[in-house]
Amino acid sequence: MKIGCPKEIKNNENRIGLTPSAAHEYVEAGHQVFIETGGGLGSAIEDSEYMAAGAKIFPTASDVWSESDMIVKVKEPLESEYGLMKENQLLYTFFHFAADEKLLKACLERKIIALAYETVQQGHNLPLLKPMSEVAGRMSTLMGAFYLAKTQGGRGILPMGVTGVAPAEILILGGGVVGTNAAHVAAGLKANVTILDVNLSRLEYLSEILPPNVNCLYNDPVTLKSKLQSADVIIGAILVPGAKAPKLVQNKHLHILKPGTVLVDVAIDQGGCFETSRPTTHSDPIYLVDDIVHYCVTNMPGAYARTSTFALNNATIKYGLALANSGPRAACRENEALKHGLNVYKGTITYKAVANAFGLDNLYQPVDSVLA
Repeated sequence: MKIGCPKEIKNNENRIGLTPSAAHEYVEAGHQVFIETGGGLGSAIEDSEYMAAGAKIFPTASDVWSESDMIVKVKEPLESEYGLMKENQLLYTFFHFAADEKLLKACLERKIIALAYETVQQGHNLPLLKPMSEVAGRMSTLMGAFYLAKTQGGRGILPMGVTGVAPAEILILGGGVVGTNAAHVAAGLKANVTILDVNLSRLEYLSEILPPNVNCLYNDPVTLKSKLQSADVIIGAILVPGAKAPKLVQNKHLHILKPGTVLVDVAIDQGGCFETSRPTTHSDPIYLVDDIVHYCVTNMPGAYARTSTFALNNATIKYGLALANSGPRAACRENEALKHGLNVYKGTITYKAVANAFGLDNLYQPVDSVLA
């Protein structure tokens, strides 16, 4: 199979879909690999490293797209890339369709095969989302701490406090991979940390593994309101695989927050879990609503690109090889995890939550019937 990896063009997206090591594995398996020139520079990877791995360097993105049967990326295609997608071409990347109807319709019209990292599911785990959730979770606390500074629009509270002065109150909504990693960093900063979740077994587990300055509480309306009132940083870490994130913090809640409170919405790729959230970029990361700081960058791990690129490839290469070796149809029939990742197949939606997000049930078919 001919496998292409173009340079990412999203704002300050410095990751790349393939490392030289991953490219080498595809080549060793008998495939051809095409890399857009300079594609890895944002992750401190030179073209020469790809060439040493057996990949070919192409001068433009259109060359990569036009010559490839399978495109490996990090982020979803942007509008300027829609015209480069070819019928029957396999795209293996993050899509987050439930938050982007225009992208979904473009993929349906171009009749591509969309294998979404974020819904590949092994048991209850999301193995391709997990490494980026770890990065985003740890980073969310750092961003919350940074924007808590008065010079950045926050309340002017040092997260760990000092002698005689209390540390910051950091509230984390959701106890999954993002929330757990955010809590670890927040606890290390000596902040007072609270995680809210509705899964009692998860709360029990988190209570056992997290430090004493992390309180793990059941999320009900009374507890949520109380913790919102006292929070200095609120991290949104709610995930419903493939679907829009629930709006846990609504407009009506803003008036009970303290001016200068920082909201970090890690769920923004799936539409965000704060009602006042809207996507932002690394070049313009925050905005204020009623004196509340909103940080809603849609590609947070792109800031720590080299770490993120290698972490992502460690997870994606196994499934990518299965797709390349067997072809997408056979690979999804043989591999249950990949089957969950199939969101769009040649003009048909194959992931129910994506169809539900936009009322497109007429374009939905169960994945098993499509693959049969």
